[in-house]
Amino acid sequence: MRKAVLIAVPYVWLLALFLVPFLIVLKISLSDIALARPPYAPQLDLAAGWEGLRAFLSGLDFENFTFLTKDDLYWKAYLSSLQIAAISTLLTLLVGYPIAYGMVRANPEWRPTLLMLVILPFWTSFLIRVYSWMGILSTEGVLNQVLLAIGVISEPLQIMNTNTAVYIGIVYTYLPFMILPIYSALEKLDDSLLEAAEDLGCSRLSAFWLVTIPLSTGGIIAGCFLVFIPALGEFVIPSLLGGSDTLMIGKVLWEEFFSNRDWPVASAVAVILLAILIIPIILFQRNQQLAREADT
Repeated sequence: MRKAVLIAVPYVWLLALFLVPFLIVLKISLSDIALARPPYAPQLDLAAGWEGLRAFLSGLDFENFTFLTKDDLYWKAYLSSLQIAAISTLLTLLVGYPIAYGMVRANPEWRPTLLMLVILPFWTSFLIRVYSWMGILSTEGVLNQVLLAIGVISEPLQIMNTNTAVYIGIVYTYLPFMILPIYSALEKLDDSLLEAAEDLGCSRLSAFWLVTIPLSTGGIIAGCFLVFIPALGEFVIPSLLGGSDTLMIGKVLWEEFFSNRDWPVASAVAVILLAILIIPIILFQRNQQLAREADT
């Protein structure tokens, strides 16, 4: 009985906070826009019995998904979001891996302090941190003032309202999500394996590429997922740091919900976005399961 309860708790949690909301969004995506509250139709009338259910089901269609394929704005937003999320994930990995490696190689007495410094930005509001970057990257911001003062540039750089500012904001915001899983994987690494590789003729660089990188693959993949998934649907950072040329599906989703009040189309956009995120995760988990079965 206790095992059944323990197993049931996460399933009930997923049912209440994921599956049910997803089904609601899926239902809205199959509806049509209406001047009502809520702004979509049809509505399920339980008092009408089977006739009401039949009328409700007959009113559902896939017109919103068809509309998304006809309008260039949406598929361009998906492609642009995938590109920005992928590049941001790569940049975060290039910055985060050396930091995590340096933390592992640091004196054990300093590791708790270094971990605290990595987590420290979460003690501040996310919006405040993004607004701070607006002050740093603006034409009259700190970065331009410093570069002008030391003579590196002769006129202010235009960084705000560009994709560069979006990349900086995403890398800064999600860097801890990349560092922590990589640090966890590297911390478990047995140093005797590196010593054995060097004894067999490998240089330190070769031992790093042949031993350290493969053994930390799990942390790298976990960090990439933790950065890529939220970056793909990011809304705040491109809205505050990006410009008119920054096209991301999160901004489109917000505009459909709150500006156009077109809940059915916005729900269809959200369903496709969720499918884009879930399919790679399922394929990766399936591949990992097959690899474990092959090893056994």
